[in-house]
Amino acid sequence: MTGATPPAAAPPAATRPGAVGGGATRAVIWVQHLLGTGHTVRAAAIAHALAARGTEVTLVLGATPPPTLDLHGLRVARLEPVVATDATFATIATAGGVAYRDIAASRAAAFAQVVDTVRPDILLLETFPLGRRAFAAEILPVLEALPVPRPLVAASVRDVLVKKSADKAAAMTDLARATLDIVLVHADPRFVTLADSFPAAAAIEDMIRYTGFVHSTAAPDDGGTDGAGEAIVSCGGGAVGRALVEAAIGAAAQGPSLQWRILVPRGLMPLLPEWRAAAPGNVLLEPNRPDFRALLGRAAISISQAGYNTALDVLAAGVRAIFVPFAAHDETEQTDRARALAARGLAAVIAERDLTASRLAGAVASAMAAPPPVRPEIDLDGAARSADILVAEAACRR
Repeated sequence: MTGATPPAAAPPAATRPGAVGGGATRAVIWVQHLLGTGHTVRAAAIAHALAARGTEVTLVLGATPPPTLDLHGLRVARLEPVVATDATFATIATAGGVAYRDIAASRAAAFAQVVDTVRPDILLLETFPLGRRAFAAEILPVLEALPVPRPLVAASVRDVLVKKSADKAAAMTDLARATLDIVLVHADPRFVTLADSFPAAAAIEDMIRYTGFVHSTAAPDDGGTDGAGEAIVSCGGGAVGRALVEAAIGAAAQGPSLQWRILVPRGLMPLLPEWRAAAPGNVLLEPNRPDFRALLGRAAISISQAGYNTALDVLAAGVRAIFVPFAAHDETEQTDRARALAARGLAAVIAERDLTASRLAGAVASAMAAPPPVRPEIDLDGAARSADILVAEAACRR
């Protein structure tokens, strides 16, 4: 099947808990994750914040969302899902191996139909055009066909971008000026600015609105004890954490007094039986859990990659942390984020190329010998502020 599934019905805005008057009536949010699922998680958090303000939100998903993601109360349109087939991002395809280029036209038509049907007051594009340019043929025709006066068109951008050449960066900002009204940057500028990783941000400085970090409120602690005093190892929602899991299994054998809980993402689940057979007795391997934040809140130490959502979960928990940032194929985003945290004394960092069981065991021993870091004063209310900015900017256009 190609194209999109029709949007699932959401409760009327006026009946939703927390809805308030005066907001924009309709919003469409387009999001496409390729390896990790952080883009989709962030877009959903903003969608929920808009819905709480009385906005009817249609979330257009270009990939299958993580099973733990709460989409209740949102209208959801699902394009034929595609992801990157490996960490090079060279090939984008469906789970069945159909290349994106072969379904791009049908996906573009499906996205256009959603926008034409909803006729949004707000159109929010996750990352594009400061990324996801492989999907330009899916997005640009929608922007070109918007009615006049057109809705507010905004990009949603995380704190750190992968470094680009000067020519590519200039092309990105030129396209942003030509197609967008504002750029939401989901960061606390006291901590990091877009220009830190993307110097070309100066060309769109007047369009940038800092929102704070997007970190949805955790569910109340259920009083469980899982994770208490443990080392929690996580690999995000993608399929690129094999080396981290195997190093953690080896490191656990060198520190038998500490209980290790290793959370395995869906993409690595086929390896779970093999890892369980190889793991020492102080290691528990299990699938990713929806109560990850509660586990971190009770943990002695977190060991993870340095994706946007995971890093924020670690900061919010105030737990000792070791980051092993994903850095294959010239990826710089996670390394930049991890170094920023390490510079503030909030985490230790092991470069991916230097990861071994012995090095990880040593880093854990050093971290456990020190007190937990002091929680930083950092703005984590980015979803709510994003919604407020979008609603206010859209109202100005009416």
